[in-house]
Amino acid sequence: MDIDELLKRYAAGERDFSRIDLGKANLYRANLSEINLAEANLANADLSRANLFRANLRGANLSYASLTAVNLTGANLSEANLSHANLIVAELCKANLTHTKLITARLWKANLNGANLSQAKVNHADMGLTDLVGAILIETHLREVDLSGANLITANLKKADLRQANLLGANLWKANLEGTNLSGATMADGIIHP
Repeated sequence: MDIDELLKRYAAGERDFSRIDLGKANLYRANLSEINLAEANLANADLSRANLFRANLRGANLSYASLTAVNLTGANLSEANLSHANLIVAELCKANLTHTKLITARLWKANLNGANLSQAKVNHADMGLTDLVGAILIETHLREVDLSGANLITANLKKADLRQANLLGANLWKANLEGTNLSGATMADGIIHP
């Protein structure tokens, strides 16, 4: 299915496009709120500034996708592959990112307020200045992640792996750090040793 047909069918009220192959597709600024793209291939696609409000992207392949300033508020991205994706200034408020792969993703200044990233793999990602207020990061893999200047107020980081993470200037007020591994992490007071 090509992009024109997808947009035409979406405009006609169809919402289920699960398992569709849209690799390298140009969906810049597309309005696809509440679309079902579960297990779809969107690798290398351009979804910058697209509206994917409450979209179902469970298990979708979004590796290397451009998602700059995308609206994914309330979206289901559980078990999706977002490795190497560009999510700079993306809106992911209250999104479900459980078991999601975000390895080496760029999330600079993204809004993940209230998002659930439990057991996600976010190693080596750029999350500088990211808003993670009230985010759930239970058992999340955040090894060597840049969280400099990130807002983690009331975030739940129970049993998270933050080894060698950069937390310079991060706000951890009332964050739950129970069982969190901070070995080698850089913070305002210096590197934390085991």
